[in-house]
Amino acid sequence: MGIENTHKLIVNCLPLNEAERQAFTKAARGVPQEFVGDESQRGDMVWHANVPEELKAQATAVIGNFPAAEAAKYTRIEWLQTFSAGVDAYVRPGVLPRGTMVTNASGAYGRSVSEHLFSMMWALMKNLNRYASNQRDHRWRDEGSVLSPEGGIALVIGAGDIGSHFGVLAQAVGMRTFGVRRHADVPAKGIEKMYGFDRLDALLPLADVIVLAVPRSPQTHHLLDAARLAKLKPTAIVLNAGRGDAIDADALSAALAAGQLRGAGLDVTEPEPLPAESPLWDEPRCLITPHVAGGNHLKETSEQIIRIALANVSRYAKHQELINLVGR
Repeated sequence: MGIENTHKLIVNCLPLNEAERQAFTKAARGVPQEFVGDESQRGDMVWHANVPEELKAQATAVIGNFPAAEAAKYTRIEWLQTFSAGVDAYVRPGVLPRGTMVTNASGAYGRSVSEHLFSMMWALMKNLNRYASNQRDHRWRDEGSVLSPEGGIALVIGAGDIGSHFGVLAQAVGMRTFGVRRHADVPAKGIEKMYGFDRLDALLPLADVIVLAVPRSPQTHHLLDAARLAKLKPTAIVLNAGRGDAIDADALSAALAAGQLRGAGLDVTEPEPLPAESPLWDEPRCLITPHVAGGNHLKETSEQIIRIALANVSRYAKHQELINLVGR
């Protein structure tokens, strides 16, 4: 952190109350801080970072997801703390000045996203998505057989905060849980046994529910392609709340249409928004939500985002290594 504290400026876009602003002021240890967030946004699904034009060129640190297209205006920035876990828009080459530290809110969304995925799983197992359509069309019709999670296997691909939370929920209803992550030697709560990605092809045919919570990377692009979808049981359910491109959308559409798997629950798609002409919209086996699983509606999520940012303001002022530093 090359700029001395007296020449720093933190622009804080969090929707804070007065007591929280005082806590951030204390944590900054004299580093100037401009609070531009609106407390009334606190219960909104998405928090907006509205940085006044005159502060953009002065800011050495920003807490908030300002539009990546405006990044060139932040000529002095050395640290960006996002509200989100995903930071793809900011870490692309040439977006932020070289050497800018980017920290995210990873760890804040596990409960919210996992509960959303868990709800999707139940809906698809019990045909609730089809009954919702029948209600809209005033149609009284039995939609056939249902499934129970008890005794099934949940394969959690990306066993971080979200995957671990899902594992805990799955175990509570009698499922076995296997995890797949880069470092198979690192355990996670809620995961019975961990494997590396080299075992993925062998694990897919065993899974009743496949949960994807992976970050975007060249290694995870179309991780579930046509060949891997073909390995799944016809009763399997695929859930994705990580990155949309982890699943080949065309291959998924074809597999669902052919009855190769029971269903898919997608909170993320490729691309976003999902184009109106995508066949996934009309696929009765597919349940789609518009990337809302990690919204800030949950009080615990909001509070955790603020705690992470507060800890990093303190570390920034003390010239200590930041937590949730992307790429570390």
